[in-house]
Amino acid sequence: MTPSATPAAFIKTFPVGPLQCNCTIIGDPVSGEAIVVDPGGSPERIMSVLNEASLRVTRIIHTHAHFDHFLAAGQIHEQTGAPLCLHQADKPLWQHLEMQCSRFGVPFEPVPEPQHWLEHEEPLQAGSVTGQALFTPGHTPGSMSFWFEDNNLLIAGDTLFKGAIGRTDLWGGDYPTIERSIQSQLYTLNESAKVITGHGPSTVLGDEMRHNPYVRALPK
Repeated sequence: MTPSATPAAFIKTFPVGPLQCNCTIIGDPVSGEAIVVDPGGSPERIMSVLNEASLRVTRIIHTHAHFDHFLAAGQIHEQTGAPLCLHQADKPLWQHLEMQCSRFGVPFEPVPEPQHWLEHEEPLQAGSVTGQALFTPGHTPGSMSFWFEDNNLLIAGDTLFKGAIGRTDLWGGDYPTIERSIQSQLYTLNESAKVITGHGPSTVLGDEMRHNPYVRALPK
């Protein structure tokens, strides 16, 4: 590596919690700053990954406020002091996290109120790693996706899956809305981008644009 070259970002995704939500840590090895996306459980493992990589959390961001994407948020916040971030349209879901857990028979871990409400096209930064929050409602009223252009990486949460899309039969879900979000916000990004989904395997954006059986890209 030449002295002027930028070190590669640290990016690690792994399933956590009872519903195996994909948690992603993306950080800058030089500054040591990192963002945690969707800490849906297993706080010890999340902290272990951070500590092993010598990273400190500056933000905890959530694609949406279903309990399985939030279960470890309170503990990670307590241990790091990093603010919890969510789109305000999902505040009613966040306020009913305990009820969500009860319905699924999952122990509830207290979570403080989000300290920051994410906005559409809001910049995201951890040291030299930069990204952007995208408002992609439909799975929930406040669903967000996170686009890291320099890393050609899209974190889509439960909006887009490999060969599928997020459920719209849950509270606040709406099929026309999620279809519009995917076509107007996600399918306009780089086709070669890696897509980290909310659960299960990652995919390539162009593959979903051409072959996803639920939402295809609009003709150019």
